[in-house]
Amino acid sequence: KTDPRFQYPNTPEGKEQYLTDARGFIAQVMAAAPQWFSTLPKAALEVRAVEPFREATASIAFYNSPAPDGSRPGICYVNLSDMTQVLKPQIEGISYHEGAPGHHFQIAYAQEIEGLPRFRRFGGYGAYAEGWGLYAEQLGKEMGFYQDPYSDFGRLSTELWRAVRLVTDTGLHAKRWSREQAMDYFRQNSLLSERDIEKEVERYITNPGQATSYKIGELKIEELRDRAKAALGERFDIKDFHAVVLGSGSVPLDVLEDQVDGWIAAGGGAPTT
Repeated sequence: KTDPRFQYPNTPEGKEQYLTDARGFIAQVMAAAPQWFSTLPKAALEVRAVEPFREATASIAFYNSPAPDGSRPGICYVNLSDMTQVLKPQIEGISYHEGAPGHHFQIAYAQEIEGLPRFRRFGGYGAYAEGWGLYAEQLGKEMGFYQDPYSDFGRLSTELWRAVRLVTDTGLHAKRWSREQAMDYFRQNSLLSERDIEKEVERYITNPGQATSYKIGELKIEELRDRAKAALGERFDIKDFHAVVLGSGSVPLDVLEDQVDGWIAAGGGAPTT
């Protein structure tokens, strides 16, 4: 956390390097994506800095969906107000989560699916949305990325961060932890900056259960993938599995499970709409 090798300088040049690195990580995923996905979003994806008017309260990074009429691309926003917030080794995983193959492949694609009800094209279920984001982070590893061992450490550190969320959210709302207890647990078990620890904990206080949805959703998607692989054997195709998971738009996890189980029962293959 304190080694300058792993921090971007808090200068215009440092901020531009962050943007360049994030764009590079997303570009390499886009090049490899056809091997893992049968259909990609038509909407473009850009990486931009969070605007000054909202950077003080914005999260480390987030995704903004494209306009349905094509007038605005999907945008992966990164917060450059404090360059100590995120370490260099964490940028790769964050880029995959918020951009590709994460929320852009999920949200932009859902908007483009014809025949789906609008609430499934434009709505959102937290565990499904954020579960896919975390799944996308580890999918980057399977796709052959995180070649730098420090970036792989960054991936693991963000995975730990989401596990810490399970504890702190439960502590606050089931164990009657104080705000300071939750912040202390974060300090002891994550690489987050003090500023972000404060923002995280205050978010959990005001939105019970949301923080746990990330890991719960990821675990369910991985469980369904393992189930499909075991049931289908050589007929399992990762592109078909991803098409099933993404092809119904935003759904609760129990509906997603029904969709995957139905696909397995039908013998796999490219899903029909």
